[in-house]
Amino acid sequence: MSLIQWVHFPPLGDARGSLVALEGEKTVPFAIKRVYYIFGTQPKVARGFHAHRDLKQVAVCVTGSCRMILDDGSTREEFLLDSPTKGVLIKDLVWREMHDFSEDCVLLVLASEHYDETDYIRDYEQFLKETKS
Repeated sequence: MSLIQWVHFPPLGDARGSLVALEGEKTVPFAIKRVYYIFGTQPKVARGFHAHRDLKQVAVCVTGSCRMILDDGSTREEFLLDSPTKGVLIKDLVWREMHDFSEDCVLLVLASEHYDETDYIRDYEQFLKETKS
């Protein structure tokens, strides 16, 4: 089974332009407790390199693009996020990495929980141990 689970956000619009509505428990498959975005990432800088024990997220590039890697300890998949109408669902205990940010990239992340440092797994070997138990 693929780690990549796309979440599609139908665009609404008319002659004036387009709009995408992100609604918890509707277009996003969980209640949204935290929203943040990454922008201005310098060339050749990679981000992420962690997993969460309980947190679920949806990531979407509202502008630009980045290459993302998801890894559940047995399967590793790579893909391009490059559409404001398509996000990726990242479940708990999935290692994530973001690479090759375009100069104009704004990566929006919707999270199922508030920030909690104890939920992070920042060491890949520890992540592998936790996925095996």
